Amino acid sequence: MKSGWIEIISIWVLVALATLVATFTVPHSQVLASFGAILASATALVSMIHLFLEGHQGFVKKLVYVAGGSYLMLAIASIYVLFFQR
Repeated sequence: MKSGWIEIISIWVLVALATLVATFTVPHSQVLASFGAILASATALVSMIHLFLEGHQGFVKKLVYVAGGSYLMLAIASIYVLFFQR
């Protein structure tokens, strides 16, 4: 499962970077839609990684960790966008 954590953390880093870029570059009226696209992309990415791997051990655990961590980051960014960014 060590390699699983490398995949999970690398996807979290990509989600964090995409969230920062979207928060500060996308127009305010469209930023929440881009957050949905980021979450969908993270889920699709972990599924695509497993499509090409030979072993399918721990797929659900990785999917839950990636989706949960991504959702948490995007929820915090959504609170920032909705209440603090004008």
